[in-house]
Amino acid sequence: MSLIPSLFSGRRSNVFDPFSLDAWDPFQGFFTPSALGNASGSTARDIAAFTNARVDWKETPEAHVFKADLPGLKKEEVKVEVEDKDILQISGERSKENEEKSDKWHRVERASGKFMRRFKLPENAKMEEVKATMENGVLTVTVPKAPEKKPEVKSIDISG
Repeated sequence: MSLIPSLFSGRRSNVFDPFSLDAWDPFQGFFTPSALGNASGSTARDIAAFTNARVDWKETPEAHVFKADLPGLKKEEVKVEVEDKDILQISGERSKENEEKSDKWHRVERASGKFMRRFKLPENAKMEEVKATMENGVLTVTVPKAPEKKPEVKSIDISG
């Protein structure tokens, strides 16, 4: 439910979310079955799975830390890769649930399909020391940072 009435129908507003306040979305409706022509519902769900891998990225004094919510996935179904020495790539695939002919589905909201997220890291990232762990459906990737180089200061004696 919207906390602020929208002047433009179909757009969401939430006073607590500064990124949702009636901003124009150039991709609105782009990933829907009608926008995909004769695409099946499963194709739209596959695209949704690709775009819905949620990742938080925080920087601490020691490292860049990424946390991805990947509920229902095993660590064997997820790949963490370093590409071109400065790109962190998180990818995987969520399998489709087996359907029986006698099953009657009332709602399908959980997405299946491939997903991939890529992040360009700053120069201070030590890409050769990346570590990843997965616990309770949350992938944590830690990329240590190189120590900050402090400028060398040379004291000059003043004569005279």
